[in-house]
Amino acid sequence: MGARLRTLPAAIGPVLVGGGLAWSKGGFAGLPFLAALGGAVLLQVGTNYANDYSDFVRGADTGGRLGAPRVTQTGLMSPASVRTAAAISFGLAVLAGTYLVARGGWPVVWIGLASIAAGVCYTGGPWPFGYHGLGEAFVLIFFGPVAVIGTVYVQMLAWPLDAVSAGVGVGALTTAILVVNNLRDRDTDAVAGKRTLAVRIGVRGTRIEYAVLLGAAAAIPIAGVRFHAWPTATLLSVGALGLTLAPLRVVLSFRDPRELNGALSRTAMAAGLYGLLFATGCLL
Repeated sequence: MGARLRTLPAAIGPVLVGGGLAWSKGGFAGLPFLAALGGAVLLQVGTNYANDYSDFVRGADTGGRLGAPRVTQTGLMSPASVRTAAAISFGLAVLAGTYLVARGGWPVVWIGLASIAAGVCYTGGPWPFGYHGLGEAFVLIFFGPVAVIGTVYVQMLAWPLDAVSAGVGVGALTTAILVVNNLRDRDTDAVAGKRTLAVRIGVRGTRIEYAVLLGAAAAIPIAGVRFHAWPTATLLSVGALGLTLAPLRVVLSFRDPRELNGALSRTAMAAGLYGLLFATGCLL
């Protein structure tokens, strides 16, 4: 429960996109790809534990929580245990990253340190950016271009410009997961003083934000085929947006925020499938 396994497609999708992009350029490397995949998953798990701990101690997770129960909030784990679990997860991610640093040098160090800092400071630290309406921006950056560029770099030791575009596509879907989460928790977050973007722009604005992110995820592969000469088969990734049709209807029409729990899960599945279909298109 603490690891929140259903959120892992958000970490896996960008790495799959990076692996596929490297393959299409003739630069795929198996061991660096697997190390990047393992590191990304461990960073996500560590972030989940860190957020569980920080939200609890700041009073954002209470008995009135509408989403899946959190292990600290329910008393299944002590705050200290959850904090330790976060540290262990980040430590294991560093181990996976050691090989990548040996291969890619200082750029990998900075990407890794920045990713860990972002995971901890999302809801922790002296100025948690998730509490100030910046959560979506950081998720888009780190689960989008940073993850895709980093994955491509450790394989090819190069920074192809189109990795930024590919990162924006998959990053838009991973950001949409957070949008649904914040829309569901909007009322309880406002009471706890957690000023997420959903709290700031309201229900209508958040609904528009979700739809725009889905549109961006669909548009990027089309633009990539046209302007970056991506394999035409990468358009398969647009098919993943089919999983978001039902969530989109819920986001646009829900009355009870609990209805958004299913929309959140399906959006996460779409993010993982998007990466898989993009990579498959590159292989084909």
